[in-house]
Amino acid sequence: MAKKPFIHPYIPNSVPGIKAEMMKEIGIQDIDEFYSEIPDALKFKSKLNLPDPILSECELEQHVSKILDKNSTSREYLSFLGAGCYDHYVPAVCDEINRRPEFLTAYAGEPYEDHGRFQALFEYESMMAELLDMDVVNVPTYDWNQAASTAIRMAQRITGRNEAVVVKTINPDRLLTIKNYCHPAVKIIIADFDKKTGLADLEDLRKKISSNTAAVYFENPSFLGVLEEQCNEISELAKQNGALTIVGVDPISLGVIAPPSNYGADIVCGDVQSLGIHMNYGGGFAGFIATRDEEKFVSQYPSRLFGITTTEVPGELGFGDVFYDRTSFAKREQGKEFVGTASALWGITAGVYLALMGPKGMEDIGKTILQKSYYGAKELAKAKNINSPYLSSAFFREFVVNFDDTGKTVEEINKMLLEKGIFGGKDLSQTFPELGQSALFCITERHTASDIHKLVKSIESILK
Repeated sequence: MAKKPFIHPYIPNSVPGIKAEMMKEIGIQDIDEFYSEIPDALKFKSKLNLPDPILSECELEQHVSKILDKNSTSREYLSFLGAGCYDHYVPAVCDEINRRPEFLTAYAGEPYEDHGRFQALFEYESMMAELLDMDVVNVPTYDWNQAASTAIRMAQRITGRNEAVVVKTINPDRLLTIKNYCHPAVKIIIADFDKKTGLADLEDLRKKISSNTAAVYFENPSFLGVLEEQCNEISELAKQNGALTIVGVDPISLGVIAPPSNYGADIVCGDVQSLGIHMNYGGGFAGFIATRDEEKFVSQYPSRLFGITTTEVPGELGFGDVFYDRTSFAKREQGKEFVGTASALWGITAGVYLALMGPKGMEDIGKTILQKSYYGAKELAKAKNINSPYLSSAFFREFVVNFDDTGKTVEEINKMLLEKGIFGGKDLSQTFPELGQSALFCITERHTASDIHKLVKSIESILK
């Protein structure tokens, strides 16, 4: 018997008769004609080694559930991992609002059916601007990595220079993105840091800055959790050489730490994942860029900016794009940079979080994180042969712990912690080998004293 044609239950127009009508309409005899421009040598001729399709929706749901059940998450395990993705508490109202159908899309384009999203994003931008003490904030881009990269490209276009100095204590993944995104327009030069304090090495920074420097980029708190005490000095060094200062910051710290605008930042960037957004297996990111309300900055934003203005109706206000001509939406390939649909939903979610918390709530959560992280570092310091915190500077949420004197590697310790239901700190031995066998531990408002004590006791038992 002839084999029956396969009709996929989840792909529309897979019925043979419909496919035949569609091919007839566009004038082809075989699907392969679509790929005639691809050289024959590049085409895969064999049969793909794929399992048989699961046709039943019920069986498919069971199959996917079994795969997902293999994951170990921070719901089942006690997690002290941070390093760019953070387990902060997400208020229920954040999920309630971002699931509404008028908001539930990452799309940042024209919401023809409902212009309420323009207002929601305008309110987000306004609250972020207040928190950052800046005038202009963009509709979120994909993540902090892109925001930092774009900020450097903006500085390059503003200054006409082709180098940027980046302090090494940034997220290593972000540094890779910056190098890739800025090549070949901007050469990235790395400035060192003090291995005892974690602060930027001002002497090395002074040597690296030149008349070709478009911007100096550093993060505060840094990837290592350190609070940079030399911010004014770094900004002044940049200014003396005609360069811009770009600071990366996590906004959840700004309830207790001065915003970068207060110490000379020209452009501020970061991510709003800590503001009411779940970790989502590393996917809950949305990058922001903030500047003063000056044309030289605003004209270089590649991303959407929503503002408020009067309409043709007397007394009526409307929300819409600001300086739309500068975007790739308007100029396509002539745009300064390409910007896609980005992460508008997470901007709305962060706006809900900020509205819920208010200034007092942001101050309270900042103080709570400071107190708990310092308590955690102090308790870990009681364990034998552990140097905690390893770096002597003040820190926020994250701190480095050194295990050189224990005779064990971070990898070995983390494997044994997993057996006890704990995600240990981020292993820094590969990305920051100069710190030896060190790990980056993260403590947020979600951790309790008993959580911290469990970690300490578990490490002590491992090191016996």
